[in-house]
Amino acid sequence: MTAAAPPPAVPPPAAPRSRPLRRDTARHLAAAYGLLVLTALLVVVFSLALPHTFPTRDTLDSILSNQSIPAVLALAAMVPIVTGSFDLSLGYGLGLAHVMVLRLVVDNGWPWPWACLAVIAGGGVVGVLNGVAVEFGRIDSFIATLGTGSMLYAVTGWVTGGGRIVPGPAGLPAAFTDLYDSTLLGLPLPAFYVLALAVVLWVVLERLPLGRFLYVIGANPRAAELVGIPTRRYTVHAFAASGLIVGFAGVLLAAQQQIGNPSVGLDYLLPAFVGALLGSTAIRPGRPNALGTLVAVAVLAVGLTGIGQLGADFWTVPLFYGGTLLLAVGLAGYSARRLRTGADAARDAPAAAARPPTAASGGGTAGTAP
Repeated sequence: MTAAAPPPAVPPPAAPRSRPLRRDTARHLAAAYGLLVLTALLVVVFSLALPHTFPTRDTLDSILSNQSIPAVLALAAMVPIVTGSFDLSLGYGLGLAHVMVLRLVVDNGWPWPWACLAVIAGGGVVGVLNGVAVEFGRIDSFIATLGTGSMLYAVTGWVTGGGRIVPGPAGLPAAFTDLYDSTLLGLPLPAFYVLALAVVLWVVLERLPLGRFLYVIGANPRAAELVGIPTRRYTVHAFAASGLIVGFAGVLLAAQQQIGNPSVGLDYLLPAFVGALLGSTAIRPGRPNALGTLVAVAVLAVGLTGIGQLGADFWTVPLFYGGTLLLAVGLAGYSARRLRTGADAARDAPAAAARPPTAASGGGTAGTAP
């Protein structure tokens, strides 16, 4: 007669995980909102160091107005980065766009609304050409966009003849210059352009299927193809959107400068990539996003404004941008690695929990007695 089998061993209750969860939440909040906190700290520090000049309405208006074009261009740079590509033709495209607006209005007599629409559409065409060169020509995005950027710079020189485009004594139409000089609710109007553009990009990237497809392409193009996402077509769309935004930035630059300078666009290339890459470490760490890009531009704007009011030399600006770019690339890579590590751990956890316990772990069942 055999004895009844004992009941299976009950595993001990799992240790409480509230402390690790709180630690992970704190790390996530620090990574997501660290740049926002840094912006606030910089404002406080510069306000204490420069109480008569920094915490003023003039400083706020200057930041919102002067940083609007770098912010728009940073958002333009962010879109291809979502797909894992880089558009180095941004600065060259900006230079060509702003001189073309002035050329059409000043030299050819176009109505300024039609000139602006034509330049923005032309920016979209340039973006499509970049996307086709990268995806269908199978050229690395660095090389392809650097080549097209050089060609755009050549076209800019051809359009301007190497000189500047200067309006006549009557100047430019007031309605055109008001695109940049006007105010809304007491704040510079360009700041609202930036805000509206960031909201549109946030909705597209975070709330629409198109945005999710672009993120999948940037994370794993091969996996995107396997699940049926047309990676080439969507990447071309990303470059086209970037080109349209660059064309819009060129319109704003023309309304601001009111003189066509063929070399001015290159000054905006480095700030655009610093803002886009640094923005991928904020709000949604590890992935480029519109709101994070705005926060990054705010950090750069506050830092540069405070440094300038402290009387720093001119060479501190490229030093600041270069150092910040290196920091942004390092932080973006670290955030991406943390994101992949967390995703891998979350994927492996259910499989580990589903595996039956082994005898070595003390989970084996007892056999029957003879």
